[in-house]
Amino acid sequence: MDNITRTISVIKHMEAYCGQIAEMVVRFGDSIDEFKNDYAYRHACSMCILQIGELSAHLTDDFKRVYDEVPWKKIKAMRNVFAHTYRQMSIEQTWNTIKYSVPELADFCARVIEQHTVLEQPAAEIKYDGDIALEDEFEDEDDLQT
Repeated sequence: MDNITRTISVIKHMEAYCGQIAEMVVRFGDSIDEFKNDYAYRHACSMCILQIGELSAHLTDDFKRVYDEVPWKKIKAMRNVFAHTYRQMSIEQTWNTIKYSVPELADFCARVIEQHTVLEQPAAEIKYDGDIALEDEFEDEDDLQT
C-alpha cells in the first residue's frame, strides 16, 4: 500500500471514530452532566479518542507538516493519557474535546477525503467542436484586454 492510500485509509478511520463519538452524544445526551454521570458514555467516547490518537501515529511526518493546523501532538498525548493514566483524565477536558475538537477533526478528515477523491477522478474528456466564439462574450476588442 502506498503512502497516499495508507494515509487516506487512516483519515477515513479517524473520521469514523469522530462519527461514533457524535453518535454517542446523540444516544446518551448532549450534556456534560450526562457525561459525568454515565461511565459507559465516558468509556465509549474515551475509547474512540484513544483510537484516534493511535491512528495519528500512522500518519507520515510530511502529512502532519502539511496539515499543521491540526494539533497532532496533543491528539497523541491525549491518547497516551487514556492508555496509561486513565483515572487522571479530566472529565471537563474530555467533554470539551468531544464537543469542540472532535467535530473540527471530523470536518478536517472529510475535507482531506474529498480532496483525495477529486484528485483520483480521471480527467474528463473535452471535445472541441472548433466553434468557440469568445468575441460574442464581449462588446469590442477593448474588453478582451486586462
